[in-house]
Amino acid sequence: MQLRLAYGRDGLLIDVPAERTTVIEPRYSPALPEPPAALRAALRSPLGAAPLRRLARPGQRVAISVCDVTRPAPRRAVLAAIFEELEGVRPQDIVILIATGTHRANTRSELEEMLGPDILARYRVVNHDARERGSLVNLGLTGTGVPVLLNREWAEADLRLTTGVVEPHFFAGFSGGPKMVAPGLAGLDTVLALHDAAHIGHPRATWGITEGNPVHDDVREIARTTGVHFSLDVTLNDRQEITGVFAGELFAAHAAACADARAAAMQPVSGPFEVVITSNSGYPLDQNLYQAVKGMSAAAQVVKPGGVIICAAECQDGLPAHGSYAHILARQPSPQALLAMISTAGYSEPDQWQVQVQAGIQMKARVLLKAGRLSAAQLRAAHLEPVDDVSEAARQALAAAGPGARLCVLPDGPKTIPYLA
Repeated sequence: MQLRLAYGRDGLLIDVPAERTTVIEPRYSPALPEPPAALRAALRSPLGAAPLRRLARPGQRVAISVCDVTRPAPRRAVLAAIFEELEGVRPQDIVILIATGTHRANTRSELEEMLGPDILARYRVVNHDARERGSLVNLGLTGTGVPVLLNREWAEADLRLTTGVVEPHFFAGFSGGPKMVAPGLAGLDTVLALHDAAHIGHPRATWGITEGNPVHDDVREIARTTGVHFSLDVTLNDRQEITGVFAGELFAAHAAACADARAAAMQPVSGPFEVVITSNSGYPLDQNLYQAVKGMSAAAQVVKPGGVIICAAECQDGLPAHGSYAHILARQPSPQALLAMISTAGYSEPDQWQVQVQAGIQMKARVLLKAGRLSAAQLRAAHLEPVDDVSEAARQALAAAGPGARLCVLPDGPKTIPYLA
């Protein structure tokens, strides 16, 4: 049978044997019929908080955290609804903070696509820079010793709002909510501590788990440290249309959004598969190899030990060239050696968390990758096996596994999180 994987902007068609294949997709909800009305209603009847318009006062400095270009967030619609409620607050008193975490700054053309020229012309938009110490404020330590360095404009604002997209996250449990504060607006030292080998290697630092997940536990504590006055999260379907709006007190709104996302994405299976094909959800998430580890991780939940994962991610932004991901991969000859290096006491480097997860997956299964914007040499240098034809690679892997081998396909990659029931 023919299937379409989410790949780049246009998708990728593959052919797989129907009799041996299980296809797992999210249980997407239909798009809300009138998103502006739904956003307005959520802002005016929020969960566990006063309506946003009752919190806003003329003269307040307002900071709004929004997703960076790697997330398919409906920023324009969300911001338009928020601005409508900030009655009496002048545009010059509002700053829109792009929650980049340790990602690169978003370019002017990306910001225009994300926000539109009208918002860019009227409001101040700032790319958060985790490495610019002058832009950060030190707020002490969490109870577990994580240093809390946050964006100064965020910490010193009179009214702080988060906006995000909630979907399962491969080591923080779910995206959105408090992650729009840390790591989104955190300093490098904070991110390194949140993502050290002990945090990432914890068995509860995984898809769909927040409570008892050391990453998410510390993220929540950091968000409490500065205080978030109001939060607005959304869930999306495969067309990146809004399916749910959750606004109000940060943790109440995020918990409701997580429950909705969990019901859509988490899918039980009866047993593991010899071969798993996954995507990385297409554009914008599959912009680079760094992000593609999420698709690999989704597949790893249901692949047999010693099995094969075939991941399709376009990687139009390369490895990428920025950050330390490629540099770390090049420092050791194998996934085993990478894990040993990262686990060494005192080792700390940006992007080590992504390499740690990737190497852990490769200790369980072979990982093959189709990436139209990366060369075979680049993929081999990243310890991955390059493939041009996903269908043929799957046929070969099934044949090598034997006549009873089964194939699982995750067309939407990490938007579907299968688990062994």
